[in-house]
Amino acid sequence: MIAGLIIGGVVLILIIWLISINNRLVSLKNNRESAFADIDVQLKQRYDLIPQLLGAVKGYMNHESEVLTRVTEARSGYLRAGTIAEKIEAENKMTSAMNGLNIQLEAYPDLKANTNFMHLQQEISDLENKLAAVRRFFNSSTKEYNNGIEQFPSSIIAGFKGYKTEPMFDLEVDQRQTLDKAPEVKF
Repeated sequence: MIAGLIIGGVVLILIIWLISINNRLVSLKNNRESAFADIDVQLKQRYDLIPQLLGAVKGYMNHESEVLTRVTEARSGYLRAGTIAEKIEAENKMTSAMNGLNIQLEAYPDLKANTNFMHLQQEISDLENKLAAVRRFFNSSTKEYNNGIEQFPSSIIAGFKGYKTEPMFDLEVDQRQTLDKAPEVKF
């Protein structure tokens, strides 16, 4: 009888332990998804501002429609994206397109003096700072999630539940190459 109680106690402890590992993995997965939802909110605000920004810029940049087209296509790509990975890819394209727009704007001093444009540019700049913060949080949540599903013994339960490592919100190859170059300083 005592042996039965000991075995029953060990089995109960094992079950409680497995349940706690499962609950931790579910929590990590949900934290990652919640962190991306925060990114989604900021990106939605950004993408809502982009048509206004493009409207302010169009009159000045009619002959540079390629840049405006890239921004518009990138915005549409994000709105069509369904999964987190697709949204990350679309956001990287948008960042690249917006960088091209910023470079082109340097050639238009009248536009840079336009108060409506300046206000929109400030709003987008504020959103970019917020996006940087929520991306860091997302990457931190992703790292915790990936660690949780790769560490033993939780990796066993993660394997049974079909959890896979998830990508970080990282720079595209083109952006990484740009950042790896030393900046050119002109006086």
